[in-house]
Amino acid sequence: MERKGLDCVVLNQGYACVNGRVLEHEAAGNALLAELYRNHIADWPKFFKMDTLSKAGFVASELLFKEIGDNRHEGDEFVQNRAIVLFGSTASLCADRNYQETIQDKDNYYPSPALFVYTLPNIVTGEIAIRNHYRGETSFYVLEEPDAAQMAFHLSCAFQDGATDSILAGWVDSTQNDDFQSFMTLIQKEDAADAGWLAGQLQLMINNLNK
Repeated sequence: MERKGLDCVVLNQGYACVNGRVLEHEAAGNALLAELYRNHIADWPKFFKMDTLSKAGFVASELLFKEIGDNRHEGDEFVQNRAIVLFGSTASLCADRNYQETIQDKDNYYPSPALFVYTLPNIVTGEIAIRNHYRGETSFYVLEEPDAAQMAFHLSCAFQDGATDSILAGWVDSTQNDDFQSFMTLIQKEDAADAGWLAGQLQLMINNLNK
C-alpha cells in the first residue's frame, strides 16, 4: 500500500492552497491574510495586532487544523506532547524594519511597544501555542534557505525528548508587510522515523512556496 503523504497548507502573498486545493480569494499581500482569516477563522481578534510573520504562520496553522479536524483545546486543558518547530530565512526582519521606522527620526520619535514585541521570530510559535493551549517545545530555526534535509534532521531531533508525540512544523518567512511565504504540516513521531521520506515530503511543500 502506498504511504499517504502529509497534510499541508501553503501560502504566499498571492496564493493559498490546502492539500492541493487552491482557495479562492480576491486580495493579495497582507490583505490576503486578512481575507483568509475572515473567511475561514474569524474568532481570534488578536490576529489583527500580529506582524506579517505571525499572521502567515497563524493562518496556515488554522487552515491546517481545520482541514484535518484537529480539536481545539479550551479552558484549563493543555497539550503537553505537541511541539511547534518552524523555520525561516529572514527571522523578524519585517517587524524589525517596521519598528526601525518609529525610531530613526529624532524629530518624529515614537517607539511602538506593539511593534517591538514582534522583533523576535519565535513570537509566531508563541501565538500558535497560546491559541491552541500547547505546552510542548516551541522553536524557530533560521536557515539560509529552505532545506528539506536539514529541516527533517531538526524535526527528528525534537522527538528525542521523550515527551513529544507530534510536531506542528513549517516554513514561515516575511521580508515586507506584503511579502511572505508559509507552509505548515503536522508530523507524527512515526513520520520522523524515516528521515528520507520526511525530507521528501518537506521538499514537495518547499517546491510550492513560489507558486
